[in-house]
Amino acid sequence: MTTSPTARQPPIKEVLHRIRWDPVFGQGRFELGYWDRVSRQIVRVPLTQVRTDPADHFALRVLDAEGCIVEVPYHRVVAVWRNGDLIWQRRAPNRP
Repeated sequence: MTTSPTARQPPIKEVLHRIRWDPVFGQGRFELGYWDRVSRQIVRVPLTQVRTDPADHFALRVLDAEGCIVEVPYHRVVAVWRNGDLIWQRRAPNRP
């Protein structure tokens, strides 16, 4: 995966699928960044705090810093890091 602005980025669901099912690529410490519309910033969470439901094609669930479950639409996921390196990114919506 590349973060070049001219390269075609795979959809976030493909990235998450590869992390889950590719035994070599899936090793490591992953973080997901999503655009928070209230705080107007990118929030980074460990992938271990993220839950997906195969029946839900629109959103994933994140356990936030206060211990609450937040539903995040896939289109608001803007970045993925692996062992601290940015491996996937798209522009944050409505970013100031």
